[in-house]
Amino acid sequence: MSPTTLPASPSTWDRVRSYSPPGRYLPVIGTFALFVGMFGVGGLQYDQFADTQNLLNLLRDNSFFIVLAVGMTFVILTGGIDLSVGSVAALSTMVLAKLLQDGWSVYPAMGAVLLVGILLGALMGVLIHYLDIQPFIATLAGLFLARGVTFLISTDQIPITNEGFFEIAFKQVTLWSGYTTYWTVLVSLATVVVAAYVLARTRFGRTVYAIGGNEASAMLMGLRVAVVKVGVYAISGCCAALAGILYGLYLSSANSRAAIGWELDAIAAVVIGGTLLTGGRGFVIGSFIGVLVLGTIKALINFDGSLDPAWIRIVIGVLLLVFVVIQRLMTRRQT
Repeated sequence: MSPTTLPASPSTWDRVRSYSPPGRYLPVIGTFALFVGMFGVGGLQYDQFADTQNLLNLLRDNSFFIVLAVGMTFVILTGGIDLSVGSVAALSTMVLAKLLQDGWSVYPAMGAVLLVGILLGALMGVLIHYLDIQPFIATLAGLFLARGVTFLISTDQIPITNEGFFEIAFKQVTLWSGYTTYWTVLVSLATVVVAAYVLARTRFGRTVYAIGGNEASAMLMGLRVAVVKVGVYAISGCCAALAGILYGLYLSSANSRAAIGWELDAIAAVVIGGTLLTGGRGFVIGSFIGVLVLGTIKALINFDGSLDPAWIRIVIGVLLLVFVVIQRLMTRRQT
C-alpha cells in the first residue's frame, strides 16, 4: 500500500503573490500610496524634496496637526464631530503664554493647559450624551466659547520669553546619520502610537468602534457608552490643548486669531486617512498619513513658488471630495 502523498505547501512567493489585505485596511493603504506617490513626484521635480531631513521637517511643521487629527479620529469613529478643536488650540496657546507671563513654571503651565482642554471636551461630551444635543451644535457652541475667552485674554499677540520654554522649544534630538529633529515631532509620534494602541487593544477602543457601528446595540451589549462618549470628547479636547502647546513651541508666541479653520483641516485629514464620517471604521495611522498628505500638498505648492497659495485649499477640497465619494460608493456596495 503506497503512502499517502501530502499536498505541497505553497512557497513564500506564492503566499506574497496571492495575499490580499483585509478590506478595512484598503483606505489606509490607498492614502499611503497617495502620499508616497506625491512625495516621489516632489523628489523628481525639486532638488532635496525627497531628502530624509525634508521629511523630518514635514513632520515638525505638522506636528500640531497630527495631534489634532488623533483627537478628531476618536470623535469621528463614534459618529460625532468636534468643531471646537481649532478654538481650543488657540485658547491653549494663549493660556500658556499668559501663565508664563505671570511667572508660572513651564511644566505646571502646560499641565494647567491640558486640564483646561480636557474639561472643555468633557463638558461638550456631557451635553452631547446626557442632554442629547447634536455634536455639531454642542461643539459649535464650544468653538464660540473658546474663541471668545481667547479674545478676553488678549486681542494682541503675546510673545513668550520664558527661558525654560525656549530650552524646550529648540531642543533637538539626533536620530541617525546626523539627522536631527525637534522633540515636538517625537511627542506627536508618541501620541499616534498611544492612540493606536488604545483603539486596537483596549476595551475603551473597542467600545469606540461599537458606538460608531451602532450605539443602540452597544448599549444593549452592556458597554459603557456614556463613559466612552464623554471620554472621546475629553480626549479630543486634550489633543487640541496639546496641539496648542506644540504650536506655541513652534512659533514662540501666542495669537488670539491663530488656528482659525484648524478643525476643518483635522476633519479633512481624518477623512482622507480612511475614517468613515458615519463612524465605526478607521485607524489613527490613516489620519496620521492624511495629515502628511495635506502637508505634502502645501510643501509642493510652496516649493513651486509660482502657484497662488489658494491652490492649497482647492487641491485639498478636490481631494476631500474624491475620498468622500469613494467612501459613499464603498458603503453602498457593502449594504
